[in-house]
Amino acid sequence: MHVDFEKLRMSGAGKAIAVLTSGGDAQGMNAAVRAVTRMGIYVGAKVYLIYEGYQGLVDGGDHIKLANWQSVTNIIQLGGTIIGSARCKAFTTHEGRLSAAFHLLQRGITNLCVCGGDGSLTGANIFRSEWSALLSELVQQGRITDSLAQQHTHLNIVGLVGSIDNDFCGTDMTIGADSALHRIMEVIDAITTTAQSHQRTFVLEVMGRHCGYLAVVSALASGADWLFIPEAPPEDGWEDHMCARLGESRSKGSRLNIVIIAEGAIDKHGQLISSSYVKDLVVQRVGYDTRVTVLGHVQRGGTPSAFDRVLSSKMGVEAVVALLEATPETSACVIGLSGNQAMRLPLMECVNMTKEVQKAMNEKRFEEAIQLRGKSFENNWNTYKLLAHQKPAQSKVPNTVHFLFACRVFANAPDTACVIGMKKKVMSFSPVTELKAHTDFDCAAQYFCGNCNAFYFSGFTDEYKSSKEQHLLEIGIFYNIIN
Repeated sequence: MHVDFEKLRMSGAGKAIAVLTSGGDAQGMNAAVRAVTRMGIYVGAKVYLIYEGYQGLVDGGDHIKLANWQSVTNIIQLGGTIIGSARCKAFTTHEGRLSAAFHLLQRGITNLCVCGGDGSLTGANIFRSEWSALLSELVQQGRITDSLAQQHTHLNIVGLVGSIDNDFCGTDMTIGADSALHRIMEVIDAITTTAQSHQRTFVLEVMGRHCGYLAVVSALASGADWLFIPEAPPEDGWEDHMCARLGESRSKGSRLNIVIIAEGAIDKHGQLISSSYVKDLVVQRVGYDTRVTVLGHVQRGGTPSAFDRVLSSKMGVEAVVALLEATPETSACVIGLSGNQAMRLPLMECVNMTKEVQKAMNEKRFEEAIQLRGKSFENNWNTYKLLAHQKPAQSKVPNTVHFLFACRVFANAPDTACVIGMKKKVMSFSPVTELKAHTDFDCAAQYFCGNCNAFYFSGFTDEYKSSKEQHLLEIGIFYNIIN
């Protein structure tokens, strides 16, 4: 969506905007705070920074500070969040939200930008829906005047998704995910060199208690031998399969194995698959020198990537524009990324869709869970599976070929025919070389043509008749196809 920034200049005069970061920190949050602050100032609004997340909103006082242009200078390259983040139990209570409303009203703030995960954004939406009732209660308690309440009848909310897990539905990427992947790849690349030197197997555990995005993309980018994610538990007997895969890789000349596991990986029965269990399994069954590396909070740390800095800046600008254009009838929105453009999305629809993924996993509808994650996740998962292991070549042994002629004869089969009852997955094929859809077919007989040195299948009907010459033509076409 094209924005005429010159027209927006000073369009926010008289308004007040506050920004806070909540939940787990993510690289790029500072870039988002910077963008919201400077865009707010550009449009003429007062901008407040709320320190320590929702706790700062509940506590008020010096936790809510008026910002100026220089307040956010030289922070775009910093990881974490300079205004702090905290998980706040007080805000989950009615009393806590009442205090938060009072502290916003003291400063005339009715526009709030929240950067955090789905829990933080859900909390913001609850706060917004209760705003009128909270104001009425504050008037009844004598903490604010009725006149003040009438001037601030509506709270506008916009969300920015800060999460290294990239686990929020509706957006291609969340703030911090790309930077976390950079940290992971740096570690994997470093470990690969030492693993190759000592012919070791490494089991690397990455973050992702409920979402396997980091594990999937890092496995794809590193060429990992095996991968565990919560959305796709391995089939029963996976231990044998994995050990065989690792052994096969070594037998073909590889000097190392890399296994990547998301911290929330489970088996088909919902039991946790731990990195230590995988390590012990490889040692006991295959005998390889195996080590575990748990990346932990290093994935959250460090400087944000260029992508996250730009993503956060785009989202922060769009968030301010969304707040300026909001009306009492406008539903709360979240800023997402679609086709490399910042887009406004209905907040609670995205939150509910995100919760549907976890519900599908809890109910063991794992294929559906992968689809709900979105096309990007599904494509990465399928690409990893395609490239991780060489599939065996399809056999050209005649009696395993699944082709069938639409024209069948079969009263005058050659003398060399051998009759064998069988069931095959077949593809019908006409002498005119027209391919038709796959179908299951109960073969009545399998014929061998000595002239062509090939098998063909005949079957359910003698509706079609042909001469010996026509039969040889057909079987010749068949022979050419399978060879």
